[in-house]
Amino acid sequence: MREHTPTGVPALPGLTSTLVELSRRLDAQVREVVAAAPGHHPDDGTLVHLEGLPEINQAIRRAVDRARKEILTAQPDGPRTKSVLTGALETVRAQLDAGIANRTLYQHSARFDEATKEYVRQVSGYGAEVRTLPEFFERLIVVDATTAFIPKPCDRTRALQIREPSVVRFLTDAFERSWDRAEAFPFVPARSADAAPEVIPDLHESIKRLLVAGHSDRAIARRLGISERSLQNHVGRIKAHYGAENRLQLGYLLGRRDAA
Repeated sequence: MREHTPTGVPALPGLTSTLVELSRRLDAQVREVVAAAPGHHPDDGTLVHLEGLPEINQAIRRAVDRARKEILTAQPDGPRTKSVLTGALETVRAQLDAGIANRTLYQHSARFDEATKEYVRQVSGYGAEVRTLPEFFERLIVVDATTAFIPKPCDRTRALQIREPSVVRFLTDAFERSWDRAEAFPFVPARSADAAPEVIPDLHESIKRLLVAGHSDRAIARRLGISERSLQNHVGRIKAHYGAENRLQLGYLLGRRDAA
């Protein structure tokens, strides 16, 4: 798999904090504009502040309906519900029939969800491409490399629609770098238990890195798209592997490993 390193884009995993900071700065700019003109959205064609899921979904729908070339989507937080996937299926099929390329990134945890596997099997048959990563920085949609959507920090009911070319290019490059690191979504072996060896090592490496960085169980689980209970089971296996009796000892052993 080739190494894609566009100029000016930071190396992962530092990309996560960079994108969060970018979102915060854009949010601050929006607030300044709103303060100067109460009651008006700062829609100057480059940056739009979106409030509430209905407004966010409507803005995304308008952008997607105008797509002509390609739609890039990052879907973190684990598998989506079967009803959501069923609703998305015909939309994606219509886009592909119209010659619009479609690439989606999920987390590795999506490989264990039967509804997601069936959805991916169908959209792949239509021509879409799907890959997975152990973790991803944040939800992201990029349409035709001209319009991007990212959520506000820690709030999925607010978002930013971005048409500023330099920012959209940055986000597109971030997606491309993650796409190059991702693995194609497999359909064999069919049983999740048999597929686990392909993704569990990556998940455990991400868990160890996030533990050493001091993230909470809730934050780690969200980053990996798994439940906190699943995370605790994985941490238990990691502790057993290192012979650690508790989380404190595990943190010490992991830190010593990284310093070696």
